[in-house]
Amino acid sequence: MLAGCAAVVGPASVWAAPPEAATPYQEHGRIAVCGTTLCGEDGEPVRLRGMSTHGTQWYENCVTGASLDVLARDWGANVVRVSTYVQEDGYETDPAYFTDLASRVIDQATERGLYVVVDWHLLTPGDPNANTELAKRFFTDITARHGDQDNVLYEIANEPNGVSWDAIRSYAEEMIPVVRAGDPDAVVLVGTRAWSSLGVSDGSDESEVVADPVDADNIMYTFHFYAASHRDDYLQALSRAADRLPMFVTEFGTQDYSGDGPNDFAMAQRYLDLMAEKGISWTNWNYSDDFRSGAVFQPGTCDSGRWADPASLKEAGVWIRDRVS
Repeated sequence: MLAGCAAVVGPASVWAAPPEAATPYQEHGRIAVCGTTLCGEDGEPVRLRGMSTHGTQWYENCVTGASLDVLARDWGANVVRVSTYVQEDGYETDPAYFTDLASRVIDQATERGLYVVVDWHLLTPGDPNANTELAKRFFTDITARHGDQDNVLYEIANEPNGVSWDAIRSYAEEMIPVVRAGDPDAVVLVGTRAWSSLGVSDGSDESEVVADPVDADNIMYTFHFYAASHRDDYLQALSRAADRLPMFVTEFGTQDYSGDGPNDFAMAQRYLDLMAEKGISWTNWNYSDDFRSGAVFQPGTCDSGRWADPASLKEAGVWIRDRVS
């Protein structure tokens, strides 16, 4: 035996298991808007990056404890957006069921230390005021269950369209107190005009929001883009807005605005580079096995439970997985 070998045996030589990494929530705690970005409890900037579910009325089977394990632990995401459609066979057909479903996903994401964006996914009709009473019921019920948590953000209008900024702002100023009644410190996300394009899709820009912002604190404004459709004018509007307003990109894709078609990874990377530069948080559309190119998984993945199998990812899924963490 070589001299000194005895020193490496016995209790002192037993390797302790490495400590488990802190979850995103353990690392940052309650987040709040600070200036034009988010900050954690220590006052340091936080950028959330993760995935949005598809409509839970269609793809409930894609959002499970096992799929969220993959998102949180394999992909390294720190946020999931839970999309509860209002129409399209969604919430209005069975409010209790879809509230329970959203609440279940919030609980599962919370168990994994993720932040959660609760998305009131209005699309048609595009005027959020058409669904105000349903929205009040939904957010009252959700905050009654989760308002004591520090990891939940509330997106009160997914993609307002065919309606003025004044009408959107009025809706927000009616809805924010409803959310705050149940969760006084929560970050609230406000949709912008023309499918959350800051009005660009209707020929306007961020100036209407800058000139007449929502009268509330601890809020952010949302922006959505699809790289194959939304080119430099959209990118430049987001860049300008991020210097003046707290922005959160709660939905984007590398395809066209339908969430389908060829991927434009080069344009999408320009957006990601800008969001990194400006400290903008984001969630990508979408964490499902829909047939469209914007769904990250191949059809059949969610029924098979093969979320962790690299072969289950579409091209866009590989691309975004490598950029989430």
